[in-house]
Amino acid sequence: MINITVPKPDVTITKQDNPEMSNIYGFTDFHLITREKGGIFMFYNKENELLFVGKARKLRPRIKKHFEDTVSPIKNHRDEVTRIEVCVIDDPVHREIYETYIVNESKAKYNIDKVFFR
Repeated sequence: MINITVPKPDVTITKQDNPEMSNIYGFTDFHLITREKGGIFMFYNKENELLFVGKARKLRPRIKKHFEDTVSPIKNHRDEVTRIEVCVIDDPVHREIYETYIVNESKAKYNIDKVFFR
């Protein structure tokens, strides 16, 4: 059996109730997420339930895109997201493995690709 250890998040940002600064869906700390590096990201709700897992070559633009575009799997559930965890992972193969593993092990609610548990 293969043993996969999910990395600890490098950055965690949480939704603010009444943000004073510029924000996207209540998140004001996007600047803490790297713009140039790749990795995986996880969206959670207030009950600590994993909603969505994704991977990206450039993390910050990809995460923001989930809150702005019309084709994101979470487009109808953006208001549920209260915490975003980000793990910087340079190797694209490792990103793919972690994403697939986390989606299936944690049963991410809104992931529709790479799902083997349904």
